[in-house]
Amino acid sequence: MARKLAVIGAGLMGSGIAQVAAQAGWDVVLRDVTDEALKRGTDGIKASYDKFVGKGKLAAEDAEAALARITPTTDLDAAADADIVVEAVFEKLEVKHEIFRALDKLVREDAVLASNTSAIPITKIAAATERPERVVGVHFFSPVPMMQLVELVRGYKTSDEALATAREFAESVGKTCIVVNRDVTGFVTTRLISALVVEATKLYESGVATAEDIDLACKLGFGHAMGPLATADLTGVDILLHATSNIYTESQDEKFAPPELMRRMVDAGDIGRKSGQGFYTY
Repeated sequence: MARKLAVIGAGLMGSGIAQVAAQAGWDVVLRDVTDEALKRGTDGIKASYDKFVGKGKLAAEDAEAALARITPTTDLDAAADADIVVEAVFEKLEVKHEIFRALDKLVREDAVLASNTSAIPITKIAAATERPERVVGVHFFSPVPMMQLVELVRGYKTSDEALATAREFAESVGKTCIVVNRDVTGFVTTRLISALVVEATKLYESGVATAEDIDLACKLGFGHAMGPLATADLTGVDILLHATSNIYTESQDEKFAPPELMRRMVDAGDIGRKSGQGFYTY
């Protein structure tokens, strides 16, 4: 199997994908639009490798070798000879369309174009290209080095070959895959967590129970490692609001209609752990 990967977007998800791929032996091009974004991404990767080394889970020389396999760049042309390209930018269709239109003209005919989107239908993203059969969803979970699941999403025209290539890539970096065979907005995992977070927020918003008790009910009653409101804080209330809004807009299913409380929290900047305040205080 070929071992050249390009990751578009050096944020938390993109840098995490680059990190696990480089550690697994892939040569990685990590592209973002500014040097500052690239530095944040590569600094985060180095810090993560250092933690693994400190815990004895990764040899220092292996961490150095992995870091050397990552080439940060602001030049999209650096992705031209990649075997698989993973886009990991903001969840906005117009932004993704711009990237995929450019990649479609740039990369080899046999390259697979993948999106790390958590909610936008792959078929909509693939519509920006002339090779929809080579476009597939490869949805990693945050933090990428720790989370074992990858959700593979088949667009309306995704070929079996492209899906198989995406699976080989995900499994080569140590992940376990599930396959979404019908390209519904939100796929499997985002629909499940969105529905749970929406209902948990409504229960909290209406005073039925505290955030702590709602989360405790899911942990002890259902065996969840983390309750839905704590999960929202970890993921980002803003990110889940965006995801649930996308699913609701596409499906018009009321169980995905974002509660007013989520909207006001985002308006106020109370978006979870990254802001210090969400459903909980950090």
